[in-house]
Amino acid sequence: MVRIGIDLGGTNIVAGVVNENNEIIAKAECKTNLPRPYKAILEDMAALSKQAVENAGLTMEDVKYVGVGCPGTCNVFTGLVEYSCNLDFKEVPLQAELAAMVGKPVYIENDANAAALGEAVAGAAKGAKNALCITLGTGVGGGIIIDGKIYDGFNCAAAELGHIVIVVDGEQCGCGRQGCWEAYASATALIRQTKAAIEQNPDSLMAKAAQEKGKVSGRTAFDAMRAGCPVAKAVVDQYIKYLASGLTNMVNIFQPEVLCIGGGISHEGDALLKPVMEHIERDRYSKYSKHQTRLCAAALGNDAGIIGAACLGEQ
Repeated sequence: MVRIGIDLGGTNIVAGVVNENNEIIAKAECKTNLPRPYKAILEDMAALSKQAVENAGLTMEDVKYVGVGCPGTCNVFTGLVEYSCNLDFKEVPLQAELAAMVGKPVYIENDANAAALGEAVAGAAKGAKNALCITLGTGVGGGIIIDGKIYDGFNCAAAELGHIVIVVDGEQCGCGRQGCWEAYASATALIRQTKAAIEQNPDSLMAKAAQEKGKVSGRTAFDAMRAGCPVAKAVVDQYIKYLASGLTNMVNIFQPEVLCIGGGISHEGDALLKPVMEHIERDRYSKYSKHQTRLCAAALGNDAGIIGAACLGEQ
């Protein structure tokens, strides 16, 4: 039988039909259209599930269950989304109400955890019993896989890895703390760091390139660095130090077999991963161990959350 995985995001909702080989065979998607009542969002999720199944040439009778990856704190025991600031959910009975709409069992999980599971079963961390997946986006998302299973913590609020502090009394983070890794290593942080460097160096190659494109993105500094801009290289070098600091902490704490990096910045490939790995190799406590963590880019992109969600029932 097939399973349905739903990636519920602040911008888009995507439902995918996943076969026994953990391959997506059909999809359906729509805009999340926030803000609006949670029931309307659940109705869209149910409709997309049925549409995806129809697109696959199947019926809901062929579906074993539905899994949902949702931002925020998802209680896998009660089925409640206890809190999601992105969706403005608080104590939302997602599991029970969606199950009533689709007529199938429903499982829920934090979206970053679901993406980590997707990479563990079908992506860059396939075959690894213990893995970490870090997503560099608006924030720094994290997912922990231990003995092939998602680590949720006793209260289903674990793996908020972006909120370890790497600079005491540092930059203000959206969570309320100062100096969080997320405030320095997210794509949002890189964009802010790039803009600050452009303001300080308005005649730099990077500043001219940003002006020509009309915007600053996570790629701006990397592209300008490759074009030979020393200002951009300084931005990238500093960003990599911030990123590597948190990743080294992750290695020291968890010693995963695989540590994979997702999000748009991971597409920089060796320009990102090679210097980051040099920092980790130099600083990690386990430098003399025979077995070392493998760092790599995530492989599944936006499909990771769908595939991971479709595997939640097997957890």
